[in-house]
Amino acid sequence: MSIQQRLAKLNPRQQEAVRYIDGPCLVLAGAGSGKTSVITTKIAYLVQECGMSARKIAAVTFTNKAAREMKERVGQLLKGREGHGLTVSTFHTLGLNIIRGELRTLGYKPGFSLFDPEDAKALLRDLMQKDAQIDAEQINRVQHQISTWKNDLVLPGQAMSHAADDDEQFAARVYEAYNRHLKAYNAVDFDDLILLPVVLLSSDAEALARWRRKIHYMLVDEYQDTNISQYQLVQLLMAERATFTVVGDDDQSIYAWRGARPENLVTLGEDFPRLKVIKLEQNYRSTGIILRAANTLISNNPHVYEKALWSDKGIGAPIRIVVNRHEEAEAERVASEILTRRIKESATWRDFAVLYRGNFQARLLELKLQHYQVPYKLSGGTSFFSRNEIKDAMAYLRLLINPGDDNAFLRIVNVPRREIGPGTLEKLANYATERGESLFAACHELGLSQVLPERAVERLGRFTRFIDGVRRRMDQGHALGALREMFRDMDYEAWLHQNASAPTVAERRMANVWTLLDQLEKSMEREEGEETDDVESAISRLVLRDILEQQAEEDDSDRVQLLTLHAAKGLEFPHVYVMGLEEELLPHRNAIEAGTIEEERRLAYVGITRARQTLTLTLARQRKAYGELMDCTPSRFLDELPEADLDWEGRADKEDPEKKQARGKDAIAGLRSLLG
Repeated sequence: MSIQQRLAKLNPRQQEAVRYIDGPCLVLAGAGSGKTSVITTKIAYLVQECGMSARKIAAVTFTNKAAREMKERVGQLLKGREGHGLTVSTFHTLGLNIIRGELRTLGYKPGFSLFDPEDAKALLRDLMQKDAQIDAEQINRVQHQISTWKNDLVLPGQAMSHAADDDEQFAARVYEAYNRHLKAYNAVDFDDLILLPVVLLSSDAEALARWRRKIHYMLVDEYQDTNISQYQLVQLLMAERATFTVVGDDDQSIYAWRGARPENLVTLGEDFPRLKVIKLEQNYRSTGIILRAANTLISNNPHVYEKALWSDKGIGAPIRIVVNRHEEAEAERVASEILTRRIKESATWRDFAVLYRGNFQARLLELKLQHYQVPYKLSGGTSFFSRNEIKDAMAYLRLLINPGDDNAFLRIVNVPRREIGPGTLEKLANYATERGESLFAACHELGLSQVLPERAVERLGRFTRFIDGVRRRMDQGHALGALREMFRDMDYEAWLHQNASAPTVAERRMANVWTLLDQLEKSMEREEGEETDDVESAISRLVLRDILEQQAEEDDSDRVQLLTLHAAKGLEFPHVYVMGLEEELLPHRNAIEAGTIEEERRLAYVGITRARQTLTLTLARQRKAYGELMDCTPSRFLDELPEADLDWEGRADKEDPEKKQARGKDAIAGLRSLLG
């Protein structure tokens, strides 16, 4: 299909958004308005109609999933060498590419490590334990504060002047030490992937010119989710040419807690006065009643750019609001109704989604669904590879096959505790940097005794001799036996018991490690059933599975979807239930106290606009808190919906008695057909 044929399939506003290439463009894309089609078609339009080289175009978004989907769709439009060199990535991958291209300028060595949040937490724990007895909550607070400063482009030397109280002053001191250690380890953390490029491009005119020559046109998806540093990165790269398209929806900005600033949409118009705003208001997802509810609700928030969603999918069924006696009755009602509706409406399980404000709301619902034998998928649970014990085990495996993996070395050198502190590691890292070696290799150097006390050298030597011994046994052809023996020899299970809240938790974690080694054994079996000794390639496959496991999680089996409102963004389902429409739950108590109701309203808007055909909102009159039943107040958001479009159940002053009787008969008939 030619680009002209593809354009013909778009509506007039979408076509306008694709064709406008002469200046800065903001596409204000409402929920379900086909924004991905606009971005992918525009990339093809730039290459095929405007003659721009694909390698000069960068399209950025926020998640690997979104980047992967965009890449696949662009791949169907640009054939052969047409799309060669095109960048379609997350913001953080783009930042990583800039860092890799500017290593020398930034003062890093090749092979630098990327600390994930758990690696960063381990370093902070070691640094903070120097000061006093600290708990996990304090570490989390300091980690969040440092992340906020990095996202707001506040450097370590500036943090103290931004500190509002004693806690923040403490965090500012830790921030300086933390960044110094990261640099010594030749490592960066997740937030550095944006911060370092912004700092570099702001201060180095030559580097900025290099990257402006590389990127001539930028497309940014989910622009309302950008934080200060991400905004600056786009602004720096595009300030000269002002050739970019950003796509966003201020009504779907629900990530303020991680730095997102919907006001970046306003700042964009101030920084680029020629900004053209194109609104996509036709929705291809939902019925008229669902969209009217969404529009009416969100109109209670202030707007710089007004928009109203509409669709040609007909009016549709009224929105049901179901009032229940208590939370158990609410979960029972949702579970039993999904069971009967599936039969009555000839639906599949995956047609139903249940959304909620907090993960804890899913517990009762899970029990009820299990009782009715309804298959479900709970999104947002802890994945296997993200568990601490699996990260430890993977780090041991990575170091065994690649002694140059400094990140793996740093994760496990003190797990279990070997009395090797951050001071020792900082000196080791500086020594290794001077010698141009990995940390593991530096531990074998005689010269190390010149910079470290004898006890520290002995402890490092004991660790490296232990790893060398395991590697020797693996090389002798007993790889899996050597690995199992390694975990027993270092008494990893005792370490888990020391750090677990209960013995059963430690036992479960150790069982996870044995499961990982069983998976490794399976990975080493050839298709014919014989075993190969190539443990390195088997471990590499496991590491790759670790990286890709989020993708593997995306199965399309026939199950009811349970997920938080935050996790539901970007998804759509024929039948949606939103649970817990009560004050202090939606809107959340923290938001009421902090005065951030507007974001909670956007969250409710996101929930409503996930529904294609039917929408049911549920609430409880009483809910258990701290072991006792508390009375609940219906959410203020229910009063902000159009009264004429609502069908109330379980509330005498709002309910139609005939409908109530018919509903009871329907439920009995559904259960009879199920049992029949």
